[in-house]
Amino acid sequence: MVCSFLLAVSVLSAPAFARQAPPSGPPAQAEQQQDWPRSFTMDDGTVVKIYQPQPESFSNNILKSRWAVSVLQPGKTDPVFGTFWSVANVETDRDARRVVIQSAKVPNVKFPGQPDENFTNSMKTALEANLPATAGDLSLDEVLASLDQDLEQQKMSKNLNTAAPRIIYADHPSLLVVIDGQPKLQTNKDWGLDVVVNTPFTIVKAHDNQFYLYGSKHWYTAQEATGPYSAAGNIPSELQQVQTAVDNATSSSPGYTDSAAAAQDNVVSDIVVSTGPAELIQTSGQPTFTPIQGTGLSYASNSSNDIFQDQGGKYYVLISGRWYTSGSLTGGWHYVAAGSLPSDFAKIPEGSPKDNVLASVAGTDAARDAIMDAQIPQTAKVDRNTATTSVNYDGDPQFAPLQGTDMQYATNTGSSVIQENGVYYSVDNGVWFQAPGPNGPWTVATERPAQVDAIPPTSPDYNLKYVYVYDVTPDYVYMGYTPGYLNAYVYGPTVVYGTGYYYNPWFNGFYYPRPWSWGFGFGYNPYVGWTMGFGYGFGWFHGGWGMGWGGGWGGWRGGWWGPAVYHPAFAFNRYRTTGYYGPGFARNRNVFINSYHTNIYAARPGVITRDNHTFTSRGLSRPGVTGGRPGGAVNGGRPGTNNVFSDRAGNVYQHNTQTNQWQQRSNNSWRPVQGNPSVQQNLNRQQQMRDRGQVRTQNFNQARGAAPRSGGASRPSGGGSRPSGGGGSRGGRH
Repeated sequence: MVCSFLLAVSVLSAPAFARQAPPSGPPAQAEQQQDWPRSFTMDDGTVVKIYQPQPESFSNNILKSRWAVSVLQPGKTDPVFGTFWSVANVETDRDARRVVIQSAKVPNVKFPGQPDENFTNSMKTALEANLPATAGDLSLDEVLASLDQDLEQQKMSKNLNTAAPRIIYADHPSLLVVIDGQPKLQTNKDWGLDVVVNTPFTIVKAHDNQFYLYGSKHWYTAQEATGPYSAAGNIPSELQQVQTAVDNATSSSPGYTDSAAAAQDNVVSDIVVSTGPAELIQTSGQPTFTPIQGTGLSYASNSSNDIFQDQGGKYYVLISGRWYTSGSLTGGWHYVAAGSLPSDFAKIPEGSPKDNVLASVAGTDAARDAIMDAQIPQTAKVDRNTATTSVNYDGDPQFAPLQGTDMQYATNTGSSVIQENGVYYSVDNGVWFQAPGPNGPWTVATERPAQVDAIPPTSPDYNLKYVYVYDVTPDYVYMGYTPGYLNAYVYGPTVVYGTGYYYNPWFNGFYYPRPWSWGFGFGYNPYVGWTMGFGYGFGWFHGGWGMGWGGGWGGWRGGWWGPAVYHPAFAFNRYRTTGYYGPGFARNRNVFINSYHTNIYAARPGVITRDNHTFTSRGLSRPGVTGGRPGGAVNGGRPGTNNVFSDRAGNVYQHNTQTNQWQQRSNNSWRPVQGNPSVQQNLNRQQQMRDRGQVRTQNFNQARGAAPRSGGASRPSGGGSRPSGGGGSRGGRH
């Protein structure tokens, strides 16, 4: 079935085009930088200006918005102002934070005092023909910030686990090493050494029967794989090849090296090993608490974690988007809902060092933005003739009941495979496939299993419900996924990372990991999503990630964070002195860096997405379109001030910056809005949301400039296209 999920959103649009003309110049960047309004010229010389849109809903890939519009006909000196409503098919590029209108219908146009029905109908036709090209790429952050606040929060995650994991406190440099259960050893054929396969870290057993852990250019040693570890002095010679392989893999990953990473290389950490869900919080020495202006809260300013203390001495910590509180840093932590926090948390100033937590505080603008963002899909079109996958099992396929449904899921594979009514479905990197049997042959699916939305969060396949099928043509299937597929969920009034449940991995002939919620210090970043905490980086994970089938170096074994191909970005934000929100955002390379490329469609054969190199020079290469979107020439120049709004009744308003007053268009003139405080309050709110969106867009662009993007697929093993097979390269044989 074609999926349906509903979200009310507010939209903003982009550049302006006119008559049909071939595109020219570089990729739509010049257009994106233009101000509002944007315009096109009709064949008879009529100039139509559209003003920044005000979205009303976003369902599947359908965006509904209202726009103020002005029309200046030839020979006239005064334009006619009105409002039109659009229903647009859009495509979203979450990495570039852009929304593109592919096509649009204009069901209604209203020009107050204009009785000419022929004029109205001609404007409908002209707007439908020119809106995609005139609007161009929209800023996703401006869209989210401009959303009406009557958001319909449908399909929100329910029944997630909020029980506290084991929370470990340290007051000196430490690093948590997670092993998925008791250590499982496998021989690496390239190295001739046994390695621990059920961890993303590099742990090897040398010929002296000692275990060695390598990361961030340091070796640690222990008698057991679980520790205790201490810094190694001279290492056995056979470990040099391991170090070389890990270092080479690290250096081959573009965008990794930065000042914070270099500083990490000089830190020798205490190693804390956990074989189950756990989190490490730490301070540099005894905690130093610094007051937060305008609140009764203080934060640990010598910690990279989000540790707070209230005036009564109670501690609060934010982990994977969930709040926990205790009277002691060393234990006794229990969950507190985001809506039950002390009111002072909502008063943390935007632009302050700890404003990142506002996304996890109920009722804040940051939390609403995060919820909206979590429901915006990354979209792509899938070629039905060329896209395929393959599934590898550890022996004959084995299936188990999928709780809460009549479906079954495969247990002895790294791929996501479910069976419903004799049909087998698999999701490979955000694409649905189906087959008559568990081994294929796999073809692009045109609908999802009917019961997919009933998959509970206690299932390791829970994230599949966040991959959607939008539309089907003879050659393509339009699909998309929201951040839930990448292990990020809306939970009540905020967003969280992971379901909170521990899933037993498969380990028999091969080890297949399942998604984890804990152990990596995940924190929310409004520009790149969820990032691993300070201390982790490519230098720690390449060895574990690089162990493939049969123990060879260079394979790919993901799955710890959802799709096999996906890894989250790393956050080098040891002690931030600037905030994420507000105009004071600093282009600080220590804030966050490295590979915020989350479009997992980008390197997959047979898939065309906004981040794929099969793009033309101007946007998405759609069926029947060459050279980008159909459209015309841009009406040049910077058209004017972005201060025109419309309401749902079709009235048009502008803010007069000289008099600081709102004015309404009436009888071809602007007249002050008087005696109606509710109208002025609503207009002020819309202006504030628009300003907030523009600030977020500027901050995101600064962040992009501060961090080079990694090339190719979203994984650390050095670019290149992954074979079209599904989960076949997830796992290690013992």
